[in-house]
Amino acid sequence: MERLLDRERARYAELHPRSASAYANAKNLFGRTPMTWMAKQAGGFPLYLASARGARVTDLDGHTYIDLCLGDTGAMAGHSPAPVVEAVQKRFKDLGGATAMLPTEDAAWVGEELTRRFGLPQWSLALTATDANRWAIRLARAITGRPKILVNSYCYHGSVDESLIVVGPDGTPQIREGNVGAPVDTRVTSRVAEYNDPHRLAQELEHGDVAAVLMEPALTNIGIVLPEPGYLEKVRELTRAHGTLLINDETHTFSAGPGGCTRAWSLDPDIVTIGKAIGGGVPVGAYGLSQEVSERIEARTDLDLIDMGGVGGTLAGNALSVAATRATLEHVLTDEAMAGMTALGTYLAEGTRQAIATMPWSVAQVGARAEYRFANPAPRTGGESHAAENPALDDYLHVYAANRGILLTPFHNMALVCPETTQEDIDAHLEVLEAAVKELEQDG
Repeated sequence: MERLLDRERARYAELHPRSASAYANAKNLFGRTPMTWMAKQAGGFPLYLASARGARVTDLDGHTYIDLCLGDTGAMAGHSPAPVVEAVQKRFKDLGGATAMLPTEDAAWVGEELTRRFGLPQWSLALTATDANRWAIRLARAITGRPKILVNSYCYHGSVDESLIVVGPDGTPQIREGNVGAPVDTRVTSRVAEYNDPHRLAQELEHGDVAAVLMEPALTNIGIVLPEPGYLEKVRELTRAHGTLLINDETHTFSAGPGGCTRAWSLDPDIVTIGKAIGGGVPVGAYGLSQEVSERIEARTDLDLIDMGGVGGTLAGNALSVAATRATLEHVLTDEAMAGMTALGTYLAEGTRQAIATMPWSVAQVGARAEYRFANPAPRTGGESHAAENPALDDYLHVYAANRGILLTPFHNMALVCPETTQEDIDAHLEVLEAAVKELEQDG
């Protein structure tokens, strides 16, 4: 593994001198990148973006890639889709007023469309899914009068403080390794249960102090972990029995279809949060409320929802983001387009199973998204999926793919398709993956 990885990294450095130079010269950026996670690259330094269109990305050295990362879902609509470009140009250039602190009619259209897709009747806009989660948590605490939030071990909800807690090896809650500057011990604010473990969930809810269960319908950022039969129904049953709200974070699982897993799997959450893809590459987030939840909030006249109550942001719901969101939902990530993406995602998942058939790995799919994990059978909890991590193997497969024109999500082996991804693109990825696996077998 070390020899193969060294070989691929040497080739990567040879292919990308301008990206290497740009990284070396970015001395006034903390971590040498605009955001520190951009430095997580298997080749030792990040590729620098020159341009991107549809399902293709071109780097500073002139290499063009089939992009199966798609901004870790942020570009699930493809890069710069024409309807979004047109809507943004019209709003920003022709009409102006991108951030005037005034509502636009586009926002009402977006709210109505999100209701059609997800079923929840009331929506509010944010700039990121992280913000949507934070605000949903505050609302849940306010109307339940309870202090704690329950999450799944190794879940992903952005940088939400309450989510950085895991089930330790001894079964007790622990602060997630690497948590930066936590304002308080996460065990004070949160409870945790493994995904697919309704017994542990019931035990934690019995304390009576959990305002909401914040969860992804399927875990995604620790490798895809799918629900076992009846698990999500049991979660809903338990939360209702204990007077706890259920928040479904659909930011990644939106890949399941036009209404995410909520619609595809007939789920019934109290709140839905979402972000990334719905803006077609322009920052936006949203959260939807059930009728009961919205009525409970509105009945609380003591809550400051307008000024400094802790819910909202100056740029949230800005006219530019809302115009991009309407264009994305109305013209790009349509029901028809997402059905086609799911079909291609199935082709990807089936082809990946064949490409890795000789390895003790597994494949999981959520609509347009598929991912392989270094374990078979597939992990059933976040803890099991975390235990299956192999950083050197991850890096080898990522840099091998990049050197041959394929981009995968840097944090895991996720491949995602957009409306402009083709079967030929998937075939090219599968050919590269199969070749990488064969080299491992030959050296093994």
